[in-house]
Amino acid sequence: MINVVCVYYGTKYSLDYVQVLYNMVQRHLTVPHKFICFSDHVKPQKLLKGDITFRKFKHHDYDGWWNKLQLFSEEAHLIGPCLYLDLDVVILDNIDEIATFGDDMTFGVINDFNPGTKEFNSSVMKFNNEVATKVIWNKFLEDKANLMALQGDQNVMTKLIKSNKKIAQDNLKVMPDEWTFSYKWFSRTDPRFEKGRWTFEKKQNAKIAVFHGEPRPHESNEKWVQKEWN
Repeated sequence: MINVVCVYYGTKYSLDYVQVLYNMVQRHLTVPHKFICFSDHVKPQKLLKGDITFRKFKHHDYDGWWNKLQLFSEEAHLIGPCLYLDLDVVILDNIDEIATFGDDMTFGVINDFNPGTKEFNSSVMKFNNEVATKVIWNKFLEDKANLMALQGDQNVMTKLIKSNKKIAQDNLKVMPDEWTFSYKWFSRTDPRFEKGRWTFEKKQNAKIAVFHGEPRPHESNEKWVQKEWN
């Protein structure tokens, strides 16, 4: 059984994003799973359709992307392998390979889409808190002030994973690049991003499109986006 997990905090996204993500998961994941949404909203399950479990994080002093790090805490009560998906991803094809990537203890990540960095992207992650709690959450609490000076959750996650030789050697696995692509980079018209290694395109066999930044999925006029979103 896989825990499919998302985070719906604040007002950046409408509740529709939870419903659409749930619907896409039901269409494109055949592996037995539970769908869990961490949210600070009041009784959102009354407004949505489907078997969605809502939970709240224990700590309430985090904003934006920092809430995502609480997924790795013991208080999240996530038992077994988990597949995390950002609310603004669009699932294009079957994701069974992503949900079952590696083994039950694998920390599966995707590379960041900007080739100028060596970071991991946190839009799609597979993890098990038997490993992740010790490596990410506990270490984050030990050096919280300095780590929160970094740009965001994925920078913290990358730093903590790479600094732990055991997880990097035994548990870390990077998912194939062809499984995901960045819609933001794919749709850029700035000529700087069409030269040399700064070339971004929609991958033919991609399973997930990641809509980090602008535009958001509901703003896209691409037919393949509208098909999944609607």
